[in-house]
Amino acid sequence: MTTEQRYGITFPFDGPLLEQRELVRELVDLGYTDLWSAESGGFDAFIPLAVAAQWAPELRLGTAIVPVYTRGGHTLASTVATMCQAAPGKFALGLGTSSNVIVERWNGMAFDKPYQRTRDTIRFLRAALSGQKVDEEYETFTIKGFRLGIKVPEQPPILVAALREGMLRLAGREGDGAIINWLSADDVKTVAPHVGAGKEIVARIFVFPIDDAGMARAVGKRAIASYLTVPVYAAFHEWLGRGDELKDLWRLWKEGDRKAAADSIPDHLVDELFVWGKPEACKEHIQRYIDNGVTTPAPALFTSPDQLQTVIRALAR
Repeated sequence: MTTEQRYGITFPFDGPLLEQRELVRELVDLGYTDLWSAESGGFDAFIPLAVAAQWAPELRLGTAIVPVYTRGGHTLASTVATMCQAAPGKFALGLGTSSNVIVERWNGMAFDKPYQRTRDTIRFLRAALSGQKVDEEYETFTIKGFRLGIKVPEQPPILVAALREGMLRLAGREGDGAIINWLSADDVKTVAPHVGAGKEIVARIFVFPIDDAGMARAVGKRAIASYLTVPVYAAFHEWLGRGDELKDLWRLWKEGDRKAAADSIPDHLVDELFVWGKPEACKEHIQRYIDNGVTTPAPALFTSPDQLQTVIRALAR
């Protein structure tokens, strides 16, 4: 079994949402197949996709990701079903645990049993979206007598944000694939086999199209420091074998010296985790992710609004 090779991009872009219509329309002609949203302190994951569905119904729309904690069962099922009607056959649900920062600090919820919560959410959604009445006591929550009030024209694929073995295997076993990020192109060869053959692997790849090593590495180090100090990402990179080269980052961050922590990140690690350079070089770097097992790249662009269209055209497949 093989998975179709796709070519996405992270959406929405910087700037007012309703000013992005023409750019979204152009993506179709440029050969992009997907828009993948995020949900992390800015736009929510669903509304921009619902808007884009009216502008470019040819594109597949996916969430990368929706946290499994922050919406209750009824709310999540209803929102997903609504998206399935807004974009029939063109919506993919990406969900995952998110992080303790978003779940606990920003939403005031317990970041408890993340593996089990993700598994239970998948099982609930499979039942609810098929029209079944759900009356079930899952390990991490209970649903009493819920039946979805609208029909889902086509079951959406469910992809799971995954870092280490357990969640990667869950993504392949109970989901339709995995969503990965903050890893190098070579790391894909370590991660992909745990998901299994024939499954989709979506990668959010952070791209800074600038031909200035000093600037790229300065921006990259700040971005990497803000993510790789979050416990789930720290554990991920320790699993990948980077414990020694990141120990100073983790120590200095814990001590409160954020600048020194970012400065301690080796240049070569920025070059591996953060795609930068001229657009043509960035495109070649993205291709390495594809060559190593990513079926759907979804670059997230670090660029100014006045350069956005030029960069999107240059990165087109």
